Amino acid sequence: MNIEYLKLFVRIASTKNISKAGSELGLSPAVSSSHINKLEDGLGVKLLHRTTRKISLTEEGLVFLPHAEEAVAAINAARASVGVGSITPQGTLRVTAPASFGRMHIIPALSGFKEAYPELKIDLRLSDGIIDMVEGGFDVAIRNAALNDSSLVARKLSDDKRVICASPEYLRKYGEPLTPDELMNHQCINLIGIDVWHFETPQGRQNIKAPGSFRVDNGEAIRDLCVHGEGITISSNWCAYKQLQSGELVEILKDFPLTTDTAIWAVYPSSRLLAMKVRTFIDYLLTHYGPSPYWEQ
Repeated sequence: MNIEYLKLFVRIASTKNISKAGSELGLSPAVSSSHINKLEDGLGVKLLHRTTRKISLTEEGLVFLPHAEEAVAAINAARASVGVGSITPQGTLRVTAPASFGRMHIIPALSGFKEAYPELKIDLRLSDGIIDMVEGGFDVAIRNAALNDSSLVARKLSDDKRVICASPEYLRKYGEPLTPDELMNHQCINLIGIDVWHFETPQGRQNIKAPGSFRVDNGEAIRDLCVHGEGITISSNWCAYKQLQSGELVEILKDFPLTTDTAIWAVYPSSRLLAMKVRTFIDYLLTHYGPSPYWEQ
């Protein structure tokens, strides 16, 4: 497959204009159209919807685009490895992240990342569900969980320390539990999927099925319910650090730490060649957060 055809297709996908894309690559409109025709003929599918007014990708074109981008990036990387030309991340980086962590800690980091790599486009999906990366066509996923999928490669971005907390208002009204057992006499706010809280005690691990009236599927919502005095909850430091620093929330049961194997990970599908845009993004996050992230200070 001709790499020049792929380069042209990638630029057309970005510019939505065959003549403009061809001009950027030093091609006339006629040659550009010929190259795309040959690419489509070789694949046996139509990649572009072409009218007199606009260009858009077909369904097959949308599926083919990330593979074309990776092929172009791989060729550029190979050339750069032997000192031919320069290489900067290009194309579209498709990222999925948990909704709360994404809003609080990915989006603020994107400004500096985009400034450093202006040629990259970023597609970001925020969801608290576990997204199938391959099926969804994502390049990298940020996850705060225990990892189970062996088909993915992971780099740890940070620990995910979780604490038990409550508002001063709640503690004044209902008292402070001094042991995990005493949680049975309190209102607990549960994250859906985490109804049992696991503690380390001098007698070993203790599991408490936390009672309460609220079950919520979003970490920020649970934190805010806790701030408003609706109960006791588990929260990650990255989610509640501002409220803990301001005194809106108070950490309790410090002598009985939670047991968890969760961390914050950047994961990507296993492959021999890690795309430059993915490597650059992960390295940027590692530098941005540092070995001791700001939410742990």
